Amino acid sequence: MTGVCGCCGALRPRYKRLVDNIFPEDPEDGLVKTNMEKLTFYALSAPEKLDRIGAYLSERLIRDVSRHRYGYVCIAMEALDQLLMACHCQSINLFVESFLKMVAKLLESEKPNLQILGTNSFVKFANIEEDTPSYHRSYDFFVSRFSEMCHSSHDDPDVRTKIRMSGIKGLQGVVRKTVNDELQANIWDPQHMDKIVPSLLFNLQHAEEAESRSPSPLQATEKEKESPAELAERCLRELLGRAAYGNIKNAIKPVLIHLDNHSLWEPKTFAIRCFKIIMYSIQPQHSHLVIQQLLGHLDANSKSAATVRAGIVEVLSEAAVIAASGSVGPTVLEVFNTLLRQLRLSIDYALTGSYDGAGSVGTKIIKEHEERMFQEAVIKTIGSFASTLPTYQRSEVMLFIMSKVPLPSLHQAVEAGKAGENRNRLTQIMLLKSLLQVSLGFQCSNMLTALPSSFLDRLLSAALMEDAEIRLFVLEILISFIDRHGNRHKFSAISTISDISVLKLKVDKCSRQDTVFMKKHAQQLYRHIYLTCKEESNVQAHYEALYSMLVLISIELANEEVVVDLIRLVLAVQEIAQINEDNLPAYNRCALYALGAAYLNLISQLTTVPTFCQHIHEVIQMRQKEAPYLLPEDVFVERPRLSRSLDRLGPEVFFRQSKISEVLGGSGYNSDRLSTPYVPQLTGTCLPGASRGAPALSRPPGRPRAQRPAPRSADEDRLSKRKSIGETISLQVEVESRNSPEREERAPAEEITYETLKKAIDSVAVEEQERERRRQVVEKFQKAPFEEIAAHCGARATLLQSKLNQIFEITIRPPPSPSGTITAAYGQPQNHSIPVYEMKFPDLCVY
Repeated sequence: MTGVCGCCGALRPRYKRLVDNIFPEDPEDGLVKTNMEKLTFYALSAPEKLDRIGAYLSERLIRDVSRHRYGYVCIAMEALDQLLMACHCQSINLFVESFLKMVAKLLESEKPNLQILGTNSFVKFANIEEDTPSYHRSYDFFVSRFSEMCHSSHDDPDVRTKIRMSGIKGLQGVVRKTVNDELQANIWDPQHMDKIVPSLLFNLQHAEEAESRSPSPLQATEKEKESPAELAERCLRELLGRAAYGNIKNAIKPVLIHLDNHSLWEPKTFAIRCFKIIMYSIQPQHSHLVIQQLLGHLDANSKSAATVRAGIVEVLSEAAVIAASGSVGPTVLEVFNTLLRQLRLSIDYALTGSYDGAGSVGTKIIKEHEERMFQEAVIKTIGSFASTLPTYQRSEVMLFIMSKVPLPSLHQAVEAGKAGENRNRLTQIMLLKSLLQVSLGFQCSNMLTALPSSFLDRLLSAALMEDAEIRLFVLEILISFIDRHGNRHKFSAISTISDISVLKLKVDKCSRQDTVFMKKHAQQLYRHIYLTCKEESNVQAHYEALYSMLVLISIELANEEVVVDLIRLVLAVQEIAQINEDNLPAYNRCALYALGAAYLNLISQLTTVPTFCQHIHEVIQMRQKEAPYLLPEDVFVERPRLSRSLDRLGPEVFFRQSKISEVLGGSGYNSDRLSTPYVPQLTGTCLPGASRGAPALSRPPGRPRAQRPAPRSADEDRLSKRKSIGETISLQVEVESRNSPEREERAPAEEITYETLKKAIDSVAVEEQERERRRQVVEKFQKAPFEEIAAHCGARATLLQSKLNQIFEITIRPPPSPSGTITAAYGQPQNHSIPVYEMKFPDLCVY
């Protein structure tokens, strides 16, 4: 190194002499600091020589590496680092090229120490902010080499750890150097991301395995500072934190591919951890892009094993909850649409046993319990994501889910046949489960917005289906909507508690919005509660849900009118068990008696009317003595005590409507309304003067249960949105009021002229008699049995046709005979009338 003759050494360029002087004779002595200061001063004074200094240093380093003189290699790299830190002139680009060439030479070496040395120098370089841009610099080699180092499999664990950490630091340096420089190669290109991201995930993945084998938490904590996993996580967070809107997709796709290739969806712990890192690292406004990537990946794996799909859904659940705090508006319905579609596919897979829907010819064996696990994961995800949404979005989601429920009563396409019935039933159950998850904890001050008519009509149409599980889900959904103060758990078990103050119920005054809601939908809710009580397939859970619903309506939505109607409803339920027209089993009858006793016991204490409480308490005491099987304490237990002599019970064990009407009427309640037995209504109006009769929609005696499906009830529900039947069928009312069969026999045919028609129209608009007549007809349509209405409509149709025939006979008949009279269609003499073609109409009536 110094074996050059003096005369020749003096002729060497100054920069070479200065470079040579920084190297000591013995490499163990390290860099000669005074000579290094001279070299640095010379580089700052003559920046045009910097590129030559770098080239000469590079030449010496390459020679020393090839000769295995590693001490001088370390000195050369130290000198390069100091020059880089000191010089920021415009000509530094050529010096950097020499520097990167030397770093690459070190990284290509098989010696771990040289690889680590080169990486450390590169990291120092990466932290330098250059004053001049570089248009031609490439980092492709460094990305590949650092990624390879991250996957090191050296035999020595300590050396392997050091190499992997150097690789991670190198990748971190590449990202820092390139991510904010638009003139550099785009580090977000898939060719780079496909190397960087899996390398970081590889170290995170192996860290979890090492932690599971760690003998002591203390040891793991001590090693965590030099752990590749901790460094890889920090690097991954930094990378994602720098990602712009257009780069998120390229950063997330390698994560999904890595989890697929290494089968990391099934344990799902690592996958959840990865996406938590991602969601907390990226900018909040980009969260929905990650959700879209996961949804697309779920669709792409729609024919993968159920465990894989379940893992993706679990990850989606965790990510969606985090993303909900950011901006996920554009993807809300997309999330639920994809999840519901996957739910439907899972049901098909479980029924057909194949992913292609062709039966047993599927190439993969489908396990039903795994599909069920996947379905439960989807439902859980729907609920967890919906719980983070604002109220208005949750309402939209619930409407969206309800629109997917196949209901034949609403003219929705459903599959026929046994396979189609099974698919429809499973779909209904799964969607209602999802809806229940969304509705849990839903609190809305305005029930009109929480339960709009379009949603409530569809939901209640499912409340009367034959399937007991579906009915129970509907009741639970309604309860979750109504329970806005968390009272449900306080009376989940039905009992006749003597002092309800121990329940510590939260009761607020009924708001104006709640009053409007009950005026609009109360009769609809009452009727479905009433008809649900008559189902033979009810079990204890149904009666507990019915009890909870009655009590919650009393606490959350009740005013004086609602309380009266609920008491009438419960007394009508008692009458169902007492008369037993539907031939209910003994358990159902006892359950209805017990349900009525528990509710009246609670509502009597809420109303705080002493005489009312006394009557209820007397009946309950009488039942405890003579008929304990009519009380919830003996019915709603594991082994209920029943009696077959329910038809021989005395009147003293029943709650009497007359007595309740008397005691409550004396306290200011509407005694007329209380004394009127409850009859299911199709509209929201309950007339006090309703007469006792057969329920309008009850099943006729002897008619099989299978012939009373929900469709007819659901279609009738939609009629409740009309104000009045009479207002919408005015023509029918007019025909009914004027042309009943009895009057037709004795009333002569009227002469139909323009003046007659005009007079009829005026009279309908102004006469009070016509309004009263309309009210009577409406009341008849509301209160009369179905058979009577059907027979009456048939007769009315015949009458209308005959009237039309009479009109046609008059208008088409030739000119009148000279005698001045003609014979009508029914053989009755009729006065001479002017033919239509000779009538003189006003100009405004002529088109």
